[in-house]
Amino acid sequence: MKKSLLCTLLCLSLLGLASTSHAQVKIGTVDMNKIFSAYYKTKDAEASINDARSAAKQELDDRMDTYKKDLDDINKLNDDIAKPELSKEAKDAKSKDRDDKIQETKNLEREINEFRQTREKQLQEQAVRMRNGIVDEITKLVLDKVKSENYDLVMDRSGLSLNGVPILIFAKDGLDFSDDIITELNKSKPKDSDTGAATPGAAPAESPFAP
Repeated sequence: MKKSLLCTLLCLSLLGLASTSHAQVKIGTVDMNKIFSAYYKTKDAEASINDARSAAKQELDDRMDTYKKDLDDINKLNDDIAKPELSKEAKDAKSKDRDDKIQETKNLEREINEFRQTREKQLQEQAVRMRNGIVDEITKLVLDKVKSENYDLVMDRSGLSLNGVPILIFAKDGLDFSDDIITELNKSKPKDSDTGAATPGAAPAESPFAP
């Protein structure tokens, strides 16, 4: 009986200490995906990458049009060479033109393949640089708030473990200060910008740069 009472008192004592300890710890949460999607610079970065992709596609399409035209020219020369009424001198001349065109087309094909691979790599690297720069800005602002308001612990609500399971299972909405970060980030948004950020509290937009 005494042993049971002692255990009960010990448990109550530990619960009281835990409660006191928790009261002294200031905890906050942020949703990095939401902040990232709502930041106007993310919209600008997406627009910039999309413009670069469109320009690259147009350049690739132009080269492909030239490539297809060269193939048509080669086929036409082959048809001309096959004509029995054509003189030997004319056939030799057209054969030379065809061989030159074939070599030119092979060179263009190689250029197209190299352009496709190189440009795609450049665009990916550009997207990564932009994304990392934006994430650094957001992280710095979050850390500034952590220091100024003496937070002991701040967790990312959107973070996932290596197994794809949410790291933070539950947190009260009152702990989240994502909207404060969004508001601060978008203070520098140019007035004439047409890539507006999402309204604080709105569902985050899908982004190819998501951290």
